[in-house]
Amino acid sequence: MKETGKVNRILTAILILGTVTVFFPLYMAVIIAFKKPSEMTNDVAGALAFPSSWSLDNFKEAMRVTDFWNSLGNSLLITLVTIGLAILVHSIAGYVIGRSMAHKKAFRFIYLYIVSGMFVPFAILMMPLVKQTAQMGLGNRLGVILLYLVFYMPMNILLYTGYLKNIPETLEEAASIDGATTWQTFWKIIFPMMSPMHATVAILTALGTWNDVMTPLVIMSGTGKNTLPLAQLNFQTQFGTNYNLAFASYILALIPILIFYLLCQKQILNGVANGAVKG
Repeated sequence: MKETGKVNRILTAILILGTVTVFFPLYMAVIIAFKKPSEMTNDVAGALAFPSSWSLDNFKEAMRVTDFWNSLGNSLLITLVTIGLAILVHSIAGYVIGRSMAHKKAFRFIYLYIVSGMFVPFAILMMPLVKQTAQMGLGNRLGVILLYLVFYMPMNILLYTGYLKNIPETLEEAASIDGATTWQTFWKIIFPMMSPMHATVAILTALGTWNDVMTPLVIMSGTGKNTLPLAQLNFQTQFGTNYNLAFASYILALIPILIFYLLCQKQILNGVANGAVKG
């Protein structure tokens, strides 16, 4: 019992430390976003102090500088289309590979080949992709969406195939006996049962696409179309960074993805837990 109590105290201390570590930067971001530039000081006490007056001026100016609504529209378009295609394409691919690789070695090789893509750094692929997308006329939002679909395929295939192991094949056998085709079985039985994993894939894909700077920067450069992370680069110049406007913009960009996560939180936890049992 004493050992259990000691372990609980250690875990509690670690959780408290982790909570402080996460919330302290968020606290600083909110405080700085509401402060005036004249209130920015180098001393710790001044940095942690509340602003003299709570004003939305920084948020208004940040929205103007980033052309917020257009940038938000581009980010939403890229993120939502990527999520939809990822759930559709990757779930089908995960189903085919997951159900086939136990019986056919070729699919096992395909699975390992796709999953190995997680270990390839984007920096290695960046310059070839820039040239290739330009030659194919894909140096735009469509090109970025297609690249995201490929980039997140390894992780999503891993998640879907792992989750499929929790769905008994007897369901598909029963559907086959009733005359259902493989396509009908997938859409009417398997796809709805993978809803928790759909939510997990959705939030992981959304976080990656929403916060990504490098891919839109190198692919969409010169198109005049900015995502929110790209627009936020306006706050960084060779002479420094306007932290008040930058943090105000970061908080504005955080709100949509935070709402999306809160809506999908229960399904995400279920998907991760179930997918990890036998995955």
